Amino acid sequence: MIALIQRVKQASVQVDNQIIGAINYGLLVFLGVEKEDNEEKSARLCERVMGYRIFNDLDGKMNLNVQQVGGSVLVVSQFTLAADTQKGMRPSFSRGAAPDEAERLYQHFIHQCIQKDILTQTGQFAADMQISLINDGPVTFWLQV
Repeated sequence: MIALIQRVKQASVQVDNQIIGAINYGLLVFLGVEKEDNEEKSARLCERVMGYRIFNDLDGKMNLNVQQVGGSVLVVSQFTLAADTQKGMRPSFSRGAAPDEAERLYQHFIHQCIQKDILTQTGQFAADMQISLINDGPVTFWLQV
């Protein structure tokens, strides 16, 4: 399971020209689900994302996590993160989980975020989405379990 996380000042997701999820200060999480992923990996990745210390403390050092700064998360499914790009000029998506399983684990990840008492907004699984964001830093990390 893969999370591409970005520290943002604000982020939103639109489907059919309607904003369906939006946050201010916090994390934009692009989530990719691979074939071998399961609920245990989903829970572990959520712990890593929520605990990842990429927000500045009073000394300007990245020592705080999203919960410690009172931030929010916007979770957006992105199957292209599971692409194999090692060969050729076209990505292969053979490592990606089947859509039903990917959606189940995407929802599981979201539920884990909500259980941590963090404001959680979402995209729409398998939809054509438009993402707007102001990346803070820029700060972007790839986490994988």
